[in-house]
Order: sequence, then C-alpha cells, then structure tokens
Amino acid sequence: MRSEVASLPGSPERPNEDWAAAVPSTSDGGGAVVLLDGVTPPVGDDGCVHTVPWFTARLGGALTELSGSRRDMSLSEILSLAIRRTADAHRDTCDLSHVRTPQATVVLARWDETRVEHLVLSDSVLLLEAPDGTVRAVLDDRLDRVPDEVRRSLEATDRLRNRAGGFFTAAADPAVAARAVTGTTPRARVRALAALTDGASRWVDLFGEGDWADCFGVLREEGPAGLLRRVRALEARSDGGAPGRGPGDDARVGGPRRWKLHDDATAVYAELWDR
Repeated sequence: MRSEVASLPGSPERPNEDWAAAVPSTSDGGGAVVLLDGVTPPVGDDGCVHTVPWFTARLGGALTELSGSRRDMSLSEILSLAIRRTADAHRDTCDLSHVRTPQATVVLARWDETRVEHLVLSDSVLLLEAPDGTVRAVLDDRLDRVPDEVRRSLEATDRLRNRAGGFFTAAADPAVAARAVTGTTPRARVRALAALTDGASRWVDLFGEGDWADCFGVLREEGPAGLLRRVRALEARSDGGAPGRGPGDDARVGGPRRWKLHDDATAVYAELWDR
C-alpha cells in the first residue's frame, strides 16, 4: 500500500474542520482510509461547548482505531460505535439533541486480501479505480435532492437535517450509520482508491474541469496536493458566484446560493497494489 494525504484550510483565520487518515494493516496486507468533513454551523447556538475540529478529531480517531481492530464488525457497525463513543465524550457537557450539534460527512474504506469495503455518508466522495483504469464514484446524493428553495432557509434546512426525506450526517445518533451508502468490491477489482471532501471535489462537480476518471488521473500523477493546488487556482480566478454543495456551508442558506471562495479541502489517495 502507498498512500498520500493533503489538506488545506479554507481560511487562515479558521481552523481546518476536515480530518483524514490512511493506515496500513501489517497483519493481513490490508488497510483503511478515513475522511471526515466537519459541518460548519451557522452563526449562533449549537448546544455544544466544543469546536467542530474537536468533534472530527474524536470521531476520526475512533473510526481509525475501530477499522483496524474490529474486523468482525461491518463499517456501518463501526460508524455507529464511533458515533456513540464520541457522543459519550461530551454527553454530560453538551446538548446533543440540538439539530446543529457538531457533525460531519464520512467516507470509510477498508480492505484485506480478498475484498474492499466502503461507506459514504453525505456529500464527500469515494473513488474506486479498477485495474483497467475505470473509475467508479461512490456518492450519497441525498443533499443534492433537497430543493434550492428549501436550502435558502436555515429553518427549512434544519428540518431535513438527519431526518427521513432529507440528508444525513454523523452527529450524535448512532442509528444514522444505517443510512450510509455501503458496499463491497473484490480486492482484485480495485487497484487504487481516493476520498475527497467537497472542497476538493469542486474540481469536478463545481468547476467541471473533468470527470471522476480525469480527477483520479490528477491524483495519480500529481498527488492530493496537486489536486488541491488546481482547486485553489480555479477558485482564485472565480468571482464567487457559483452554487455550493456542502451541508454545513452557511453561505448557502438564508439567502442566495453562493459558495465560500475557499472551503476546507482534503484528498486521500491510496494504491492497493502496484500498477
């Protein structure tokens, strides 16, 4: 396994709310990738004394540890347990029932000698490259199904946050793990994989510089840092008027759909076997 991780904050004045790890398993030739995109809450009370980076670090650490140590558990079960552990860490100090309690999108991938498992929750992206170069994107598109008129209202968006008919993120309810997009692919059919937060996937789904296969080609040739440099260059040339995608982007609700000029952006690339 060869892996690379790159992450850039959206602003030097704000902490990076993304979290990522790529870890090998020495016991079975496998490994795991964990990627979180913390949801930036709108200005105001969210019922929690902790920051979003605190939450993503806690949840990401639990997911990484459990992905390696609990091979007997599915990725959905691992996400459920990690959410429970993270909630327990601040249940006594915070109102975890608040609709805007700290939360994050999730990408998990885990593999051994025979299979590659995956899990995607909300609008981060997992890319799987086959030996013939074909790239498959694993997406959770429920946020994209929410009508624009709903997303212009903070209150209307909150009514669909982690609700049936709306969209889901990892917050304080372990049951949300059952809502994730999951699947398994034979190891022989996955040569490499990549995980992107929506700040990195802008290269495809906002700026339209290529499709997912083209994006994977950039990752393979230039690494995650190269993709992020390309995104920042495109953002610098833009006027900031294009629509955004993120579930926690407070620039998208309560007014015209405009996107943050720069968002936290993280990309993970892992080769499972030599080309």
